Amino acid sequence: MLIKECYTMTDRALAREVGHRIGQLRLEQNISQKEVSDHVGITIKTYRRIIDGGGKIETLIAVLRVLGQLELVDSFIPESTFSSLELVKMRNKKRLRASRKTKISMESETQKDLDW
Repeated sequence: MLIKECYTMTDRALAREVGHRIGQLRLEQNISQKEVSDHVGITIKTYRRIIDGGGKIETLIAVLRVLGQLELVDSFIPESTFSSLELVKMRNKKRLRASRKTKISMESETQKDLDW
């Protein structure tokens, strides 16, 4: 699937596509739904919910672990990298949350939108 196609799909359709691909991985390895669900510690119904695009991310990761495909998590959302200079600046200052926009910055953005 091309990236452009992903943007035209709904979130639900994209989740189903991810689930379908996991189901294909299982079939390629000739592992039954029961085996996967037993290894993860979930019911077959829960496994089927994941394949249908639902369920929890934690359970999805557990299924990928059973299928030996955890590296897909890294391809899904690769770790972002900073330059060496940025790393030095941020030493021991890992961001825990996003900063709020101040009233002044919000007003200036509104003003930019109004400038023609």
